[in-house]
Amino acid sequence: MIRLAAVSIAALLAACGSGAAQDPGQDPAPGAPVETRAANAPDQRPAFEGQTRAPGVRTEAALTHTVVAEGLVEPWGLALMPDGNWLVTERPGRLRIVTQQGQVGEPISGLPAVDARGQGGLLDVVLSPTFGQDRMIYWSYAEPREGGNATSVARARLSDDGARVEDVQVIFRALPAYDGDKHYGSSLAFAPDGKLFVTLGERSDTPMRPQAQQMNSHMGKLIRINADGSAPDDNPFADQGQVLPGIWSSGHRNVQGVAIGPDGHVWTIEHGTRGGDELNRPEAGKNYGWPIIAYGVEYRGGPIGEGVTAREGLEQPVYYWDPVIAPGGMTFYDGAMFPQWRGNALIAALGGKHLARLVIENGRVVGEERLLTELGERVRDVAVGPDGAVWVITDETNGKLVRLSTGG
Repeated sequence: MIRLAAVSIAALLAACGSGAAQDPGQDPAPGAPVETRAANAPDQRPAFEGQTRAPGVRTEAALTHTVVAEGLVEPWGLALMPDGNWLVTERPGRLRIVTQQGQVGEPISGLPAVDARGQGGLLDVVLSPTFGQDRMIYWSYAEPREGGNATSVARARLSDDGARVEDVQVIFRALPAYDGDKHYGSSLAFAPDGKLFVTLGERSDTPMRPQAQQMNSHMGKLIRINADGSAPDDNPFADQGQVLPGIWSSGHRNVQGVAIGPDGHVWTIEHGTRGGDELNRPEAGKNYGWPIIAYGVEYRGGPIGEGVTAREGLEQPVYYWDPVIAPGGMTFYDGAMFPQWRGNALIAALGGKHLARLVIENGRVVGEERLLTELGERVRDVAVGPDGAVWVITDETNGKLVRLSTGG
């Protein structure tokens, strides 16, 4: 019995991004997928062509990466500032400014306490769309609560000297609180209309899983709120009193990446179990299935629930991975340095220890590339710099800020 528990915990850690990096080996043959490992659920079939194991593609330009800064402790979120410097969160509860030259600033003071056990702590950070006028920043974190903890979102003004945050307001608190240490989500993204998307997990533990399907719970949901935390009148369940405010879509597992695509629509990326990492394009009011339908298998082996991957009324992912890459943050490339990448999704891979590039056409993934494999570190978040270079942070005790650019 003890041995079984140890195996299950090891599988859980691997699926959450603690596994060894996949050896990239030789480049795949033209048209062959970059994933060569056996699937955890080999008898499962995709719902449509190209839903998994898309053809491998390769960047034509020469690539080089530079470690700009190191010594960060489990960095989680990355946000570009107007001056070209970066706001970086560290999961134990620190927020720092890291210059584009690599100088790591002292922790910014004034942040509320976080619950940094397990996967909890200080999570994502984004700038207000009007940061240039109001210097407002928003961050998500595991907030200590009576009865446990849960994901919250706060906002505050960043002082002119960047040393502290002022007038902190907690604008969103996920409900209910739970005494656990996993699956908080939580990434943030402002849409062009100024609405804020907040991703949440379902807290992982078996008793909490059903709450991804329950509309009186925020667990396992994508949230859409106004900048002040109120729920927009045009949200899909705005007139249904039994549904908690802010819910945009349901049936998610642990969503740690969100971005607005070139189509202006929200896209998310979430962790599966052993298999079943998902890329979704969540639509208002839709249900994305967890834990009723899912790809992959349980950490301990065996089917998830009834072992079905599709059911009427439940949405399919745009793309899924089996085995997992353990996805972190994501963005869409819109820079000038890599014209070949424009409109592509860039996804941080924790367990895979790489940066995934997905070529998307007409809402479908048609190509996949794995970048930064030579780093050999858990890639947690990704962003695009002013010149079109790509920046990532690595989720390590000696975490790094890395710049990926063209050049030999």
